[in-house]
Amino acid sequence: MRKLAFALFILTFLVLVFSVPVFDQDRVSDLDDSVTLEEKEPTLLYGMVVDDHVVIEDKVKRNQFLADILKEYNVPVKLINQVSALPRDVFDVRKIVPNKKFTVICSPDSVRTPKAFVYEPNAIDYIVLWFGDGLTVDACQREVKVVEKTISGVVNSSLSQTINEMGISHELTNKFVDIFAWQVDFQRLQRGDQFKLIYEELQVEGQPIGIRQINGIYFNHFGNGYYAIPYDQGNGLDYFDEEGNSLRKALLKYPIEFTRISSRYSGRRFHPVQKIYKPHLGTDFAAPTGTPIRSVGDGIVLEAGYKSNNGNYVKIRHNATYTTQYLHMSKIAPDVKPGTRVRQSQWIGNVGSTGLATGPHVCYRFWKNGVQVDALRVELPPSEPIIEEHKQMFSVRREEVIRQLQAIPSAFADTYASM
Repeated sequence: MRKLAFALFILTFLVLVFSVPVFDQDRVSDLDDSVTLEEKEPTLLYGMVVDDHVVIEDKVKRNQFLADILKEYNVPVKLINQVSALPRDVFDVRKIVPNKKFTVICSPDSVRTPKAFVYEPNAIDYIVLWFGDGLTVDACQREVKVVEKTISGVVNSSLSQTINEMGISHELTNKFVDIFAWQVDFQRLQRGDQFKLIYEELQVEGQPIGIRQINGIYFNHFGNGYYAIPYDQGNGLDYFDEEGNSLRKALLKYPIEFTRISSRYSGRRFHPVQKIYKPHLGTDFAAPTGTPIRSVGDGIVLEAGYKSNNGNYVKIRHNATYTTQYLHMSKIAPDVKPGTRVRQSQWIGNVGSTGLATGPHVCYRFWKNGVQVDALRVELPPSEPIIEEHKQMFSVRREEVIRQLQAIPSAFADTYASM
């Protein structure tokens, strides 16, 4: 019996051992992976984890003060007073302006205790006010990337229409026009004129915010090819033709950014207000009220005020030869007064319709040696050409830019192949 019992024990033991399931290590690993919960990345906003917070975005309204905004979102009076007392070089609360974005970050409870307020005056800068037992202020900047881009286009009717159809920014257009303003009459472009541009675009978080500079232009106008080669020979970036002659003149050609000429210089024009024929000794640039007007060159302000015919106006003496005048302004810039010095491209006022004017425009007048002349036809001396010691380096730069421009596919064939 003992032998039989022992045999049964051994048999039972072997059955138990060999009936235990054997786990495949790979299958176990797969099982573990399938049940592992994927960890969610925290949502960061202005350096703060906001997954469990309430985020409110809005824009500053007209005539709205910062203290009123903070009060609306339950910021304690003590902290509002601390914000108002901040030094202007840290955060000038008076400079918040309408339509600028702000963000309020609050706790998720019913009280919605404010944790932070963020004001963004532009696409790069933002100010963070942290609320706790006290006030902490961080002045921050987003990273700005410079991306070189190229574009090719063909003028079908007008430059403005072509620009709108291609989605080119007005800033890029104005830089383009300013470079070639004295070589090309942009008011009289013809169908089929072609252009290629190399330019640097400023981007923040993948979105364009502006144009840094143009790195090369080819423009074919009336069958004539024009190049603009950027080069700095010690006095800042300037643009030159293939021969090394400067494309820039002593004065800008236009007192506002590229727009429509509504009336040209004429010895006999029918005045729209006075209803008589008389000389029109200026050039009218039509633009919306409020459009910035710029000084076409460095100079001294001779006059800045109001006259019944001129409306609000500014007159600037640039040197012993040239003087310019800007009429019908809606307002004159606060720091532009007789005797003050202005720089080329400086804001001096805004387009309006004050004085004898039927609509918003700036009447631009030009004197050479004390005689009024047509500002768009006057011959101005160019800026300094490439000097001898820079000619070799300019030659290298020129060949590089021309090669890059030639490599840009022309839009001409594509445009007219579809017509």
